Amino acid sequence: MNNIFTTPIFYIGTSGFSIISILLFVLLSFGVLITSHIVSQILNRSLLRKLDRGVKETVTSITNYSLSVIGMIIVLQSAGINLNSLAVVAGVLGLGIGFGLQNLAGNFISGLTLLFEQPVKVGDFVELNDLLGTVEKISIRSTIIRTNDDVFVIVPNSKLIDSNIINWSYQQPRCRLHLPISIAYGTDPVIVTEILVACARIEPNILSYPPPKVWLKRFGDNGLEFEVLVWIDQPQESEQIKSSLNFLIEGELRHQGIEIPFPHREVRVRYWDPQNFPPAFNSPSKPPNPEVVAKADDTIHPEPKKVITKLPSKRALRDLLRRITYFEQCSDLELRSLIEQGYRQSVNASEIICREGDLGNSLYIVLAGSVEVVSLRTGQFIYTFNEGDFFGEIAVLTGTTRTATVRALQDTTLFVVDHDHLQKLLKNHPNLAEQIALKLSERQQILIEMGLINADDLNKSGETPFIWIKRHLQTLFRL
Repeated sequence: MNNIFTTPIFYIGTSGFSIISILLFVLLSFGVLITSHIVSQILNRSLLRKLDRGVKETVTSITNYSLSVIGMIIVLQSAGINLNSLAVVAGVLGLGIGFGLQNLAGNFISGLTLLFEQPVKVGDFVELNDLLGTVEKISIRSTIIRTNDDVFVIVPNSKLIDSNIINWSYQQPRCRLHLPISIAYGTDPVIVTEILVACARIEPNILSYPPPKVWLKRFGDNGLEFEVLVWIDQPQESEQIKSSLNFLIEGELRHQGIEIPFPHREVRVRYWDPQNFPPAFNSPSKPPNPEVVAKADDTIHPEPKKVITKLPSKRALRDLLRRITYFEQCSDLELRSLIEQGYRQSVNASEIICREGDLGNSLYIVLAGSVEVVSLRTGQFIYTFNEGDFFGEIAVLTGTTRTATVRALQDTTLFVVDHDHLQKLLKNHPNLAEQIALKLSERQQILIEMGLINADDLNKSGETPFIWIKRHLQTLFRL
């Protein structure tokens, strides 16, 4: 009976294989595959847990495949199979497989390319034709992509190599969205720019830098065609962010009375004259159908609808900026660019704008109302800023904390410019740079006490505080 299990059934080269040796070979092969999988998963969950998800999956897959290949070679050698004797057979089989399974071979090579070159990694948000989703797994033959609707799509690896694919997560996840919108003719483009930029700044998922932009793309058939450009760092949430921003824009335009145009269908109705139609048409049994006659010609244009655009309920930011000395000579185009660099902030009376000890990264210009500067720590009144004045320049230029608290004396409107946008603002408006240098020179003693100005260096240079500060502003902002 034992001879049945130990007697060789077939030979490979000089090695004979019995039932027991075949079973042992199968068990060892499964053991190698299972061990390779366990080792790669342990590596993934322990040593590689701090790495990026895509890097972890790539290292895990390569480790798993490498251990499997090495283990199978050892098992074959242990079974007494001379791999050299299989070279000719493997070559013939490989040739047949190459012709018969071209797609499988192509996907296999593409899978290795994806794993080693990593143009697409696990966790990346990609767009392939009409498919948009997150890469969940990259195997040797295919890649699994999960869409935003939680639908798993299996894509052959060759598609990712041969097709143009957009990887929204490549190198950095930041990307720019384009939202088109049409506005009725007769609407002030500067007011539209203010509304669109303000809505973009309200949406929390939109980055404040780079700042939102508004382009006037073309003069359309039905209205002015604008495009809002915003930056985000969550590309997988792009559709949700677009929807949220569209809701904000629609609500604000409706609140301001600005019309979003729509195409009109216009019909010409010709006068009904029975003499112009054959007798069959004039038969009492077949009365003419006015709808059929109306469709005969639809090219007449009635009196065009007059577009009436109401002014915003609050005063336009352009008009408030033009009341400031260093902006009063700006054209509408310059003010529109200025509106993209900063934003309006309305504060109520007694409301605190910034506190002492907080980090300062914004320059404030008072457009309407007034504010007072106080020290809450000592209870001392310091200064009052009225329309046209600015504050916060020391903190924003030096990166230091606020030295005092600013609160509104009445309902106040401010124009706020963040540090990232201040350089462009000072380049485009040198008068403002002059005013900042003048104000800083007037506060020379405060700057010396803060250690921002060295009194000895100032005396040695022989320059006035205004010239010294202006020169350092030019160096700091490359003006």
